[in-house]
Amino acid sequence: MPGTSSREGIARFEPRNPAWEKKSREIFERQSFMRMIGARIVLLAPGACDIELPYRDDLCQQNVYLHGGVVTSIADTSCGIASSTLMSAQAGVLSVEFKYNMMAAAAGERFIARGRVIRPGRTLTVAESAVFAVKDGTETEIGRMLATMMFLEGKGEMQGAAT
Repeated sequence: MPGTSSREGIARFEPRNPAWEKKSREIFERQSFMRMIGARIVLLAPGACDIELPYRDDLCQQNVYLHGGVVTSIADTSCGIASSTLMSAQAGVLSVEFKYNMMAAAAGERFIARGRVIRPGRTLTVAESAVFAVKDGTETEIGRMLATMMFLEGKGEMQGAAT
């Protein structure tokens, strides 16, 4: 594994795209679901992406915890955006597999998903996301995702069926 930087264990990776930050932020901005739930990028570095989401009542399940689908979504997106920082300028990124372990109830004032690339590849990249609930300034890890992301060369501006 490459050496780490001083920023919370972020591995040092060399992006293939000189405009990696702009492209990764554009990918995030095109995700209407992230906009709808109020998620935002709070850290972006080669191989790393932290996404923050404030608590909202309308995103909860029956016990007033943040819904597991919402938590899993920010974890998945943090892995995807972290991976996108290392892809070529012409590629798109797509989740092809993930496993999420719930370790504690999603109770907090806000939530942070810290996506990190573990092993970058030309086509497949393995990433993980640790998700934390923040309450009264204290972070508690509530879950962890291991994900595989696929780079789709020549699909940098993929469009959905509705467009």
